[in-house]
Amino acid sequence: MASGVSAERSFPTRSEGVSDEVSPLAFQESIKNDKADKAYKRDAFLSPRAGDRSHDLSNDDQERQSTDVDNVDKAKHGIQISEHSLSSCQSFLALKHFSFELAVGNLSGADPQGHATSATSRSNIESCICRFTLASRLAMPTDRDHRYDAVPPIPTYEEAIADAHDPSPHETESQSLLTSRNHGAPSSSRRPNGYRPPTVESDDEDGLFESDDDGGHETAYVRREMQELDIGEPDHGSRTSLWGKRIPFSLSLPRWKWSWRWRLPRLRPTIVLPSGPPTTTTTTTTPSSTQGNESSTENNTSRRWRFPWPRFQGASRKQVILLLVRIFAVFVILSFLYLVFVSDVFSRMARRMGTGFRFDPEDVRSWVQGHVDPASMATTVKHFTSYAHLAGTEGDYSLASDMEHMLTRTGLDTVHVDEYYVYLNYPKKDGRAVQILDKDGKASWTAKLEEHARAEQVAGRQTYAFHGHSKAGDVKGPLVYANYGSRQDFQELKERGIKTEGAIALVRHYGSQTDPALKVRAAELAGFAGCLIYSDPLDEGSDLDDVAPDGRYMPKDGVQRNSVSLTNWVLGDVLTPGWESKDGLPRMKVDQSPGLNHIPSLPLSWGDAQVLLKHLKGHGKKVPDAWKGGVPDVSEWWTGDAGSSSSPVVRLKNEQDEVEKQPIWNVYGKIEGVEQTEKSVIVGNQRDAWGFGATDPHSGTAVMLEVARILGILLGKGWRPLRSIEFMSWDGGAYNLVGSTEFVEANLDALRRNAYAYVNLEAAVAGTHFHAAGSPVFRQTLHRVLDRVHDPVRNESLRHLWEERRGQVETPAAAGDFAAFQDMAGTSSIDLSFRGPPRYPGHSNYDTYDWAKRVGDPSFVYHGLMAEVVALLVLELADRPILPFDLVGYADRLDGWVEDLVAWAKGKVKATAEDAGGEEKFALDQLSIAVHEIKSAAKTYSTWEHAWDSMVISSGGWESASLNSQRLNYNDRMALFETALLDLEKDGGIPNRTQFKHVVFGPREWAGYNTTFPAIRDAIEGGDWDLANKIVLKTASLLRDAARVLIDTEDI
Repeated sequence: MASGVSAERSFPTRSEGVSDEVSPLAFQESIKNDKADKAYKRDAFLSPRAGDRSHDLSNDDQERQSTDVDNVDKAKHGIQISEHSLSSCQSFLALKHFSFELAVGNLSGADPQGHATSATSRSNIESCICRFTLASRLAMPTDRDHRYDAVPPIPTYEEAIADAHDPSPHETESQSLLTSRNHGAPSSSRRPNGYRPPTVESDDEDGLFESDDDGGHETAYVRREMQELDIGEPDHGSRTSLWGKRIPFSLSLPRWKWSWRWRLPRLRPTIVLPSGPPTTTTTTTTPSSTQGNESSTENNTSRRWRFPWPRFQGASRKQVILLLVRIFAVFVILSFLYLVFVSDVFSRMARRMGTGFRFDPEDVRSWVQGHVDPASMATTVKHFTSYAHLAGTEGDYSLASDMEHMLTRTGLDTVHVDEYYVYLNYPKKDGRAVQILDKDGKASWTAKLEEHARAEQVAGRQTYAFHGHSKAGDVKGPLVYANYGSRQDFQELKERGIKTEGAIALVRHYGSQTDPALKVRAAELAGFAGCLIYSDPLDEGSDLDDVAPDGRYMPKDGVQRNSVSLTNWVLGDVLTPGWESKDGLPRMKVDQSPGLNHIPSLPLSWGDAQVLLKHLKGHGKKVPDAWKGGVPDVSEWWTGDAGSSSSPVVRLKNEQDEVEKQPIWNVYGKIEGVEQTEKSVIVGNQRDAWGFGATDPHSGTAVMLEVARILGILLGKGWRPLRSIEFMSWDGGAYNLVGSTEFVEANLDALRRNAYAYVNLEAAVAGTHFHAAGSPVFRQTLHRVLDRVHDPVRNESLRHLWEERRGQVETPAAAGDFAAFQDMAGTSSIDLSFRGPPRYPGHSNYDTYDWAKRVGDPSFVYHGLMAEVVALLVLELADRPILPFDLVGYADRLDGWVEDLVAWAKGKVKATAEDAGGEEKFALDQLSIAVHEIKSAAKTYSTWEHAWDSMVISSGGWESASLNSQRLNYNDRMALFETALLDLEKDGGIPNRTQFKHVVFGPREWAGYNTTFPAIRDAIEGGDWDLANKIVLKTASLLRDAARVLIDTEDI
């Protein structure tokens, strides 16, 4: 069959029983309760029905059919009165035809006994359903008196197939379909007596709708039939649909309480019944059945798919429209609230457009200064110094989590943690020793090494005395004193005939060689087997008898820890020079790193050094007066001599744990700018410490968090800067500036493109005198800031006090976390601090919160002043429309530095050249010419700011779109000037130390931190005049390129 239902499928006979699920009248309950849907189904019979049906019928069947046809004719004629509802009945007819087709398809087969299927039962079913549905749809109240005995009553579906006599073979299967649950017992009927089953005759298209009665009589007849159906209809609600058992979805209509309901559209098939009986294969064939099969072949079942849409009429349509309008209004309101309060779309749009809420800058500055809280900073210092926290340790991780939480609590836009994997070393409890050995090789004296235990820690233990990145080893040799441990000092020993091969060097901090790592390297190159570095009272100021914990100076047992990795040669992780230390990236072998020394070293207190110096008396030669230190009770200062068998022999033991991939954690927080979100001003501070670190680094930590707290409050009030502000807490700073360097290496291109400035805070409050070191572009801005900050102790502005000491922005050193920003990324950087004439017990376990609140800064007054300075400086850099860089001042400083270089170079040439020809081979004229070009370009460039002021003022404070674009371009060029001073060619930078790209700033190979033109100076120092000339020419070319950045004003 075309419908897909097998023609050979047969149902069980009455004697075989019927499943409990069979319920052919289950759909009547839903029809009864759905009054609104009756009109929808009523006109279904107006569509074309099945075609001719020619069957061999029994006499009884024909009689029943003739009676039924008469009734159907009258009903159809009555239907014509309601022709206006024809168009609303098509979908329901599809459901009925679908059910009929399934029933007819199954009834057309052969039963298990081989009897022919009765077409009569099928016709009875169709006729009954047609008459029942028609009557139920057209039933209307009437005042006319009807007689029920004039016309046979319309039976229910169950009565239509119930028969009092024994079923004939042709009726067996049709009766079995309608068997009740109690094994074939007939269902009860309202009128069991006088019932005549309906009969079906062949369709007569010409006479089907003809009637001799008048229209009113036939209409009343149909209404009477419907009233009869509405009286005492049996409850069949407990019976399920026959079709639900055979088909995976039910055709029963839902019980709607309303004229419509929300529903998703479904694809439902519409089945058109064939005009003839379906083709069947039976064992008994009659001429009539053969004719029916031929007719069935010509009329195949067709199927088409429709989307059912709800139909609304009258008041229901208005209610639906009103409801839809209300739903749409609610949706619009909720969308608006989401956009305003959740999505932040308007503020982001304002940022892109360069507009938004703008606060009066002067009001913001005054508000910031008035909300600095020294007590809050004291609490921060106390928290961060409550336990030791070397980089990568449990204490360090705990403080990283605290930092993340604190920055988040301030209300910054984003806060996250960045992890790197770096090489670190840690001391073992009994792995370090310094001993004087007797002739038998046994220890006659052992250094204490450790400091007195401090009571401030709340967890763990205080840090052991050791050197970061030191070489592990256990060596012994004669002790030799070498002053400050510079190359010149070791050269003097050699000239005086002091043997140093295999000896243990004893040197003191500071002096002509300030970098501890270079002291160890110089000792290594001089042939020493190990190196000891102590803090001398003369350099510390301890001879004033004002020592910690009650004074500012290093006590007798105070030990100054340091990293001895070669910061001047390799910056950051010593195993990944030039690239970030992320997991999975390549790394060098420890013994191949150029940033590590190859002899063991340890720090000592001057109390332990005192014993060693006393044992040197009478060995070697007496030292010059300039070599004498301030250690008390040392009556004579001798050098010692490795060539003398009588010199004291010292053992240096340094066993340690070394981790090549130790995790460290940087923490970042960001305030997004309203105009230039991608451009940023960065404030950074080291978090890890050698001890408790109250001064270094956590005075800077407290200042940074206080600035973040204040700006976070401003954010809550609706303020935003024009450019982004970032706060960064570096890990591993004590070990060769690891955290900041790895960040720069991982974000090098972005920093060169978008980082406007970097402000560094390390030992931010170690005294009372203000200091600043960095790029000259900050000079004017710093002057404005210092004018606003008043020192309450001296009752003067910080600028007045600073200039009184002839203070200026010093040359940036390579000893702070700003080194990577300045020398590698070309980001203009500045380091800010308060320092005192005396030193402080830095890098020791005496640098505690207790010391800070009693001696360092008792009322945290200078912590508050530094917070004001940093906050105001950040506001100047991030919230001024014109970036406040002093390029004219930069050009002036460049001119002065070139003059200093020329004077220094002349002295070196005369000292190293064998004849006057050496001086002629080298010249610095190209540098001077290039600097003059920069001065001219900077002066011309700076005039545009005044022109911008005039244009904005003349337009009533309004900045046009084109003027805004020019201003942003102007700012970018100012920031790009510093970046243009980088040597970015392949293998560019300082020769053999290519991490350092800046041609003006950077560390020299040996001569400390604060230098200018380091590559030129190193080449001259080494006597390589050809290399010196090449570097001069390249430097001059880069200076001219930087000038062209300012001269090219096509967009301004």
